[in-house]
Amino acid sequence: MMNKTILSLTIGTLLTSATMTVNAAQDWKDDAKDAWIDGKAETTLLLNTNLNSFDINTDVKQGKVMLTGSVESSVDKALAEELVASLDGVVEVDNNLTIMEVAEKQDSEITEMLVDSKVATVVKTRLLFSDDVSGSDINVDVESGVVTLEGEVASDAERDLAILLAEKTEDADKVIDKLHIAE
Repeated sequence: MMNKTILSLTIGTLLTSATMTVNAAQDWKDDAKDAWIDGKAETTLLLNTNLNSFDINTDVKQGKVMLTGSVESSVDKALAEELVASLDGVVEVDNNLTIMEVAEKQDSEITEMLVDSKVATVVKTRLLFSDDVSGSDINVDVESGVVTLEGEVASDAERDLAILLAEKTEDADKVIDKLHIAE
């Protein structure tokens, strides 16, 4: 009976060891495949001249590639995902890339500049087309929605009208009066 117990324990141990060896071999094979995919992804991103691959990180688990880091635009984010998704062995791409605030800030600065330019043009046009304001003698500057009127007018009434025309302009947040009355 003792021999049967020892034999059963020995067989159980051997089967457990064999199963662990097979699992370890499979784990090693999966790890090697993930490392191979990771290397291909890094190389693909590095060789693409439109992306700064040093700001993009890849991590691979069971064929799923996770992209982290930052890119300059949504186009760059989509490009990185498409490049990696097209690689052999990639099962899925989890794109966690963020778009750099610099690009977003530049976009908002450009938008603000365009809106300011539009406001300046509209105010100047209103002043020039008004029969009661000498618009050619008034300089209009706009920064961040703040309109500055500077120059010479003939009367207080003309000053008030010029300010009112500027205030009634869409996207004009505030008007600074630097107008003076001609003597």
